Amino acid sequence: GSCHLVSLSIYQLSLKKSHNPNQSFQSRGDQLLPPLPISAEEDPKEPEPFLELEGETEEAPAANLYSAPDSCRGRCLEAFDKHHQCHCNARCRDFGNCCEDFESLCDHEGFSHSSDAITKEELQSISEKIYRADTNKARKEDIIINSQNCISPSETRDQVDHCPEPLFSYVNEELFSKPTYTAFINLLNNYQRATGRGEHFSAQQLAEQDAFLREVTKTAVMKELYSFLRDQNRYSSEQEFVNDLKNMWFGLYSRGNDKGDSSGFEHVFSGEVKKGKVTGFHNWIRFYMQEKEGLVDYYSHIYDGPWDSYPDVLAMQFNWDGYYKEVGSAFIGSSPEFEFALYSLCFIARPGKVCQLSLGGYPLAIQTYTWDKSTYGNGKKYIATAYVVSSTQ
Repeated sequence: GSCHLVSLSIYQLSLKKSHNPNQSFQSRGDQLLPPLPISAEEDPKEPEPFLELEGETEEAPAANLYSAPDSCRGRCLEAFDKHHQCHCNARCRDFGNCCEDFESLCDHEGFSHSSDAITKEELQSISEKIYRADTNKARKEDIIINSQNCISPSETRDQVDHCPEPLFSYVNEELFSKPTYTAFINLLNNYQRATGRGEHFSAQQLAEQDAFLREVTKTAVMKELYSFLRDQNRYSSEQEFVNDLKNMWFGLYSRGNDKGDSSGFEHVFSGEVKKGKVTGFHNWIRFYMQEKEGLVDYYSHIYDGPWDSYPDVLAMQFNWDGYYKEVGSAFIGSSPEFEFALYSLCFIARPGKVCQLSLGGYPLAIQTYTWDKSTYGNGKKYIATAYVVSSTQ
């Protein structure tokens, strides 16, 4: 349909055009905030829909007017200036909008200059291996999708239900008896939806996190990811790898007022409600189960990926028990370990950036954000969010 091969980055550009220039983007303090060049559905501090992004608004020094607009020459760690096409300020990584030469000119942290840097070609190669290794994914006959109405990007704020039927016409629930699916579904029930209410895990719930990690690490998908990261000198043992995954995904931090009310896993896979909006919620199994219970009402979609088998990608609009999600992108028909592996890969290799992968010969990009207000270990970052931004570059 008309939704095929429409990149979500193109969606971002059309949103800019469709926006009334006199209308400020609502944000903390009602500052006028710049739209980002790359589509970013959620910001790292307070995930919100498109365009509502945090950013410093100090004026850039006049000297910068003489620098190349698409380069960081003479601009390293400058104040944020919305007029620049790309950025060189200290937080451009968090927003995925650094100039291409930011790392080589400005950045002296982490892996950027060492032989441990992971190239785009390596990312595309390992993502294809992970794609081929996903034997637990849905077969074509396991899921029947009824995607119905595709809307234009300018309509996503309208909150109109264009689809009378559910998104999922049929799902073969035998899938859910596979060990990784069962372990994943057990975890979904452990979270409170509203941010600002602390998560208090019982011993059983903590055991369920370990069970999920144990099951996924048995799969060919996660074995591919581990051997790749080991070869890249990121982990020296599988135990170190699993412990790090547990911290980055399940470690609790505070999005709201209450201590420890959120985690990367809860946000991405289970979904949260913050300031009256759905944030996160990027998982098809969660969507299907909530739709089946009558808690999710599918409204429309703006993007349908080019794949003719599962996993596919859909970017949709929906209502979750009274709260609206303006653009929720999700893999459809992927196994839990497939999503967990790709998001982890991108968070480790391209934290806070767009991560360009290849699946079945089609390009696919994932955006991750780091949580910067608290850390674990020796300053390691938690996952704030991860989601598909586009499938055409």
